[in-house]
Amino acid sequence: MKTPAQNAELALLLEVAGTPKPGNVDREREYPDLRFEHFLAGAVGARDGLDMAADGAPVGEAFERAVEGMSDQRGGNTQFGALLLLVPLVQAADDLTPEGATAVTENTTVDDAAGFYRAFDHVDVDAGKLPADAEALDVRRGSDAVPDVRERGLTLYDVMAESADRDGVAREWVGGFERTFRAADRIAAGDGPVPARAADTFLWLLSRQPDTFVAKQHGTEAARSVMVRAQEAREGGPDLVAAFADSLVESNVNPGTTADIVAAALFVALERDGVDV
Repeated sequence: MKTPAQNAELALLLEVAGTPKPGNVDREREYPDLRFEHFLAGAVGARDGLDMAADGAPVGEAFERAVEGMSDQRGGNTQFGALLLLVPLVQAADDLTPEGATAVTENTTVDDAAGFYRAFDHVDVDAGKLPADAEALDVRRGSDAVPDVRERGLTLYDVMAESADRDGVAREWVGGFERTFRAADRIAAGDGPVPARAADTFLWLLSRQPDTFVAKQHGTEAARSVMVRAQEAREGGPDLVAAFADSLVESNVNPGTTADIVAAALFVALERDGVDV
C-alpha cells in the first residue's frame, strides 16, 4: 500500500503522462524550454516536501520544501499550483473529504503564509513593476513580502481567500476543493488507463469553467474562448481534440490551473483506491 506522499508523487507523474491535454506539456507535446522530462524531474524533486506534509510538518514549511525540490530541474516552475493543492490534501489523508481538507487549510498560520511567499524565491517569476502599498502582498515579491504578511497577521488561508476570485487554485483552497473532488470521482468512475482518464477529465474541466491561468496570461475573453473550444473538441471527437491541443501549444496558451486540479484529483482517487495502478 502506497503512502500519501507516494500517491502524491504518482499523481504528478500520471497527470503529465496523460495525453492530449490541450496547451499543456504531456508525453506527446512540449514547449521548447519546458519538456516532459522536466515535469518528471519536478515530481521526483517534490517528494521530500510531500513526505514532510505526510509527517505533519506545517503546511507552509512542507510546501516551500516541495517547491524547492520541484524547481531543481532545467524547466523551472513545473508544478507549483499542483503542489499548493497537494500539500494540504496529503495532510488531510486520514480524512480525505472536503471537510477534512478544509480543516487543514483553515488551520494554517501566519508562518504558513510566510513559507508560501518564500516558495516564490525558488521559481522564476517575472515581478514586473509593482505599485507601492497596493501590491505589498503581491506573491511575486517572494520573501520580501513576509514582513508585510506578519505585520498584517495573515494566515495562508487568508492569503488564498484574497485571491480566490481570480485564481482557481486559491478558490479550491477556500471552497472545500470542490472541483478537485468532483474530478476525482470522474477519474475513478472512468475506464481504461489512468492517464487517459486524467486527460479526459482535464478536457471536461476545461470545458466547464475558464482557466484562471489562461485568463491571467491572455485575458478573460481568451479564457472563455478556450472553454468554448474545449467543449466543441469534446463533441467533435479525438481528431478535433488533437488539433485543439496542437493549436494551444502553437499559440502558447497553457491552461495550467486545470492541470493542477487534475493532479490533485488523481491524488484523491489514488488515496481512496478509486484507481488501480
